[in-house]
Amino acid sequence: MRNALIIAWREFAENAKTRGFWFGILLFPLIWIVTAQIPRLLAAKGTPTRHFVIVDLTGRMIPVIESALQRDGQRREALAFREWAADNRRSGVSAQQISLESFDLQTTLNQIRPQLQTNAGTFTPPKVKFRRVAPPASIASLGDLSQLEVEVRAWLRGGLAYQPRGMDEEVSLFAVAIIVEETTTKTGPALRFWSENQADTDLRELMEEALSRDFRQREYVRLGLDQKVITGLETARTEVVNLSPRKAEGEERVGLVDLLRQWAPSGFVYLLWVAVFSIAQMLLNSVIEEKSNRIIEVLLSSVTSTELMAGKLIGIAAVGLVMIASWIGTLLVVMLWLVRFGGMTSQSEGALAQVPLELMTLLGDSWILPAFLLYFFLGYILYAGVILAIGSTCDTLKDAQNYMGVIVLLMMVPLVALTFIPRDPNGPVATFLSWIPFYTPFVMMNRVAAGPPLRDILGTLALLVVMDVLVIWGCGRIFRAAVLRTGQPASLVQIWRWLVKK
Repeated sequence: MRNALIIAWREFAENAKTRGFWFGILLFPLIWIVTAQIPRLLAAKGTPTRHFVIVDLTGRMIPVIESALQRDGQRREALAFREWAADNRRSGVSAQQISLESFDLQTTLNQIRPQLQTNAGTFTPPKVKFRRVAPPASIASLGDLSQLEVEVRAWLRGGLAYQPRGMDEEVSLFAVAIIVEETTTKTGPALRFWSENQADTDLRELMEEALSRDFRQREYVRLGLDQKVITGLETARTEVVNLSPRKAEGEERVGLVDLLRQWAPSGFVYLLWVAVFSIAQMLLNSVIEEKSNRIIEVLLSSVTSTELMAGKLIGIAAVGLVMIASWIGTLLVVMLWLVRFGGMTSQSEGALAQVPLELMTLLGDSWILPAFLLYFFLGYILYAGVILAIGSTCDTLKDAQNYMGVIVLLMMVPLVALTFIPRDPNGPVATFLSWIPFYTPFVMMNRVAAGPPLRDILGTLALLVVMDVLVIWGCGRIFRAAVLRTGQPASLVQIWRWLVKK
């Protein structure tokens, strides 16, 4: 055992002293943080103002669209102001609700000014998301729908820029919306939305909702219905109380921490996948490098093949544990910083503001971290044993690629099922995958949060342990027979003979 530990320390030190190892430890949490902020930054800074044209052949729908655009801009400004106020609120001061529907910047600012820090600075409203501009002269002069759409197609296809009336710069059209008279009495005006960008549907959906709402209101008037009564009925919503039968009596209401408990394991599954894949690659590189440099022959003159194999498994596992500990530690430090110094309290405004606090609570009183370490250890042994056996049969990384391709494909299945399993954790697909040892660490990490049958938990855990023992046994036989072998990579038939040879 002493020799195996010496080999393990050597493997750990060889990997830990490389720059790539420390870059990986530092960059991975940074990538997490940046990735979490990118959608927010893109929404605020990256998306340009969408300039569009409305051609209203009905002659009465432009005010309806303008009103909808004004409400949307007001709501976006209110959301941005709410976020700015949360970032600049004095510590210990409870948040005041900021209305999204009747938001007025100056009035709201005067109301919450006593809550703000003295150096809060000035609020900068978000840039305009949609701006209606006057149509080009060649489009504005056309009244026939077919001729109009021929001209619109040419403008949008060519990406032509022009300077609309009242503007000092040229713009390119994001879309041209043509509104024509209603074709039936049941649908209202028809919207013909021309745009090359079919991925960004916000403008089209906003206009569609505005036209539909206006049509309903006109129908209410035509039928002699009271619009105020109808509006009250349309805005009424059924009260929904989400309850869980698994919670204690009196605490059945489902909150944010319960949703995090269901979805947080998916993040740990991804972390487990990255960790297992990364350290398995380290193990493969270590074996093949030592074989190609003949270092392994020197090592085997002092230790047995079993001690060498055990030392490599333990050493690389220690590298993986350091990586995992650093990543989880970074997550905990960031969460703690947000709770302690970022102004996150149980009274913080908005569900997103509650996430760090609830996540800290979840990690502090649940099984997630112990379960992650257990499945990391068992999953690492399974994949590391297979990869170590592959590395012992190959002389170069190129020789190992054919085998590694199969391993990579096997490991892709848990990622594909990452979002599906939490939605149906005890369904037939999740249950079936959890009984396949190569997928058990990933799938069960997600399933345990939903309380699967005890037989699934204990049965799959026992199966995984048995599979680990068989893999280590088989790896030992292959490693002992192939580690000093050179030349062509061993065939599957040869590997089978090493396994069954007495």
